[in-house]
Amino acid sequence: MAFNNVYKGKKVLVTGNTGFKGSWLSAWLLMVGAEVYGYSNDVPTSPSMFETLGLDKKIHHHFGDIRNREEMNDYVQWVKPDFLFHLAAQAIVSTSYKEPFDTITTNVVGTASVLEAIRNITWECTCVLLTSDKAYDNVEWIWGYRETDAVGGKDVYSGSKGAAELTIKCYWNSFIQSMPNIKLGVARAGNVIGGGDWAKDRIIVDCVKAFSNQETVEIRSPKATRPWQHVLEPLSGYLNLGQYLYEGKVENGEPFNFGPRAEQTKTVFELVQDLATLWGLDKDQAAKLTGNVPFKEATLLKLNCDKALVYLNWHSTLHYEECVKFIADWYKAFYIDCYEDMYALTVKQIEAYVDSAKKQGLNWAE
Repeated sequence: MAFNNVYKGKKVLVTGNTGFKGSWLSAWLLMVGAEVYGYSNDVPTSPSMFETLGLDKKIHHHFGDIRNREEMNDYVQWVKPDFLFHLAAQAIVSTSYKEPFDTITTNVVGTASVLEAIRNITWECTCVLLTSDKAYDNVEWIWGYRETDAVGGKDVYSGSKGAAELTIKCYWNSFIQSMPNIKLGVARAGNVIGGGDWAKDRIIVDCVKAFSNQETVEIRSPKATRPWQHVLEPLSGYLNLGQYLYEGKVENGEPFNFGPRAEQTKTVFELVQDLATLWGLDKDQAAKLTGNVPFKEATLLKLNCDKALVYLNWHSTLHYEECVKFIADWYKAFYIDCYEDMYALTVKQIEAYVDSAKKQGLNWAE
């Protein structure tokens, strides 16, 4: 059984469960037999992965502001989760330029609110807190960032993630490290793509919306490179980390990077052309360059994932071509085939992903 069956019959609380990654994680947890609880502020997009999969009818859900310390604490005390995955965040770089205060408070104060709730836990609980690859102080060097490299950030979004990391570190050293009932790990990943994402200013979202309407997609940074990874890649890492913490197989309080294969560092233009081809379009006519670049974006940022390989036996599963095909298949089923049961299709993709990981000998998939 995947993840050594540790999630079966367990209460698992996911903050930010209505978002893109949170919805995929909730679906996966349901597959492995967990009783899933969610805490989030709202359903962030329309359409949304959360509503498309009908997750509101499949899990226990509570709408609340992650920054509200008392409400968050009360919900944790009511659920009494065996596992807690903290995903709630303001995750859009462009939004951070328009709403810097909300970005800072959601990502920093929200994380502190979760840590305060963890401080009050009196039962055994395994906690995985997510930040981002943007937490690193990005100097745009050519090699991947390691977990020991400095955190920071020149823009509001990156700074909020770096500050969240420092908040976790000080809470860990000051309080949580001495709590024998708490196991805690930190996960860093970025540039996640996959079916079910409808957030603004995301290249895949712009593509599928344009392609489904027979329109040309506008891209603002065609030469920018990103280490693209399917959403299931970091999620397998988060669940793997939760398993190993629960089983006492990895040191408590440590951060881990989860990133794709080196081959998957492709330009935005290459990704758009490959997706257009799988959509059945002329790749040379599918995109046009726009001069509208409303905010500065880092051109290069990648992670060194050797620590996850050594301590968790984790590495990414999908090759770039498989990643793009997963995405095209999901969105084509939604937009073109009007597939009635997108939850079943999502489960099918997770099963195919686990099967591929099993064939590669990854321990978590056994």
